[in-house]
Amino acid sequence: MSETATPPPGTPDLPALTRESEEANFFHEAALNATWTGVRLAVGALSFAFGCFVFAYFYLRSLNSHGMWHPAGVKGPQPWAGAVIMALVVVSALVQYVGLTRIKASKKGAWQASAVLALVLGLAAIGLQVWELLNLHFFPGSSGFSSVFVGATPVFVIVVLAAMIWLETLIMRVRVIPAISFVEQPPTYAEAFAVQRFQASLSAFTVLWNYLAVVAIVFWVLFYLTA
Repeated sequence: MSETATPPPGTPDLPALTRESEEANFFHEAALNATWTGVRLAVGALSFAFGCFVFAYFYLRSLNSHGMWHPAGVKGPQPWAGAVIMALVVVSALVQYVGLTRIKASKKGAWQASAVLALVLGLAAIGLQVWELLNLHFFPGSSGFSSVFVGATPVFVIVVLAAMIWLETLIMRVRVIPAISFVEQPPTYAEAFAVQRFQASLSAFTVLWNYLAVVAIVFWVLFYLTA
């Protein structure tokens, strides 16, 4: 499996071709490992970032200094908006996960359709969250709850937006990969490497997006149900 015809044994070009192939394999394996390592580090880093807001939430709520955690008469965020935002992110993750199972069966078109739908749902969640932040009924520093809410939700929106940009790049990348390449070995090293790197990136994205769906549920419970 090579892009060029392999020279006959003993020709001067054979050692150079072998070194080139070995280097290509090395960098390919490094790219695959970097993808998985990167997404695991990202999940860990985001867990610390979101965990700071969760800690602040429970810490300030337990202290409730001067009754300023959630003063009476201060209206919180729209409950329906929080439920819709959470549902959009969770459904988007579920749709994308189902699409992932289809592309493994060479149903590239099915994954593309599910990925586009997941992208639209994710962008809708971002748009609704931005709208809510622009139409709050309280000032950011008016209470402990408002401070945590206004601090956590923009961070979540930025991370979700980054995930949607990643998904959009995956949608564009898959356009040049034949569907048959997901079930049969491609004829060249370059094509095989492209498919494997795409699969690794797609699997890594799925891990991150599912993780963000869990975060969306946690934030919905904290900010809209138990506040």
